[in-house]
Amino acid sequence: MSPIQKYALGAGAVVFLSWIFLPGFVTLLILLGVIAAPVVGYLMLDPSQRRRLKRIRRRGIGR
Repeated sequence: MSPIQKYALGAGAVVFLSWIFLPGFVTLLILLGVIAAPVVGYLMLDPSQRRRLKRIRRRGIGR
């Protein structure tokens, strides 16, 4: 299992557990945070850093 899949599974578990134990509005905020954090992090990169990240994804890290 890749690290990205582990993160996605963990985020899904957190949202699911918050859905069970917390009110709906708090669960919605947690869901938005889980989705927004990686998107905001990607958008904060410079264009050169984004190109480098895309190149690394294609080749694979460490190759």
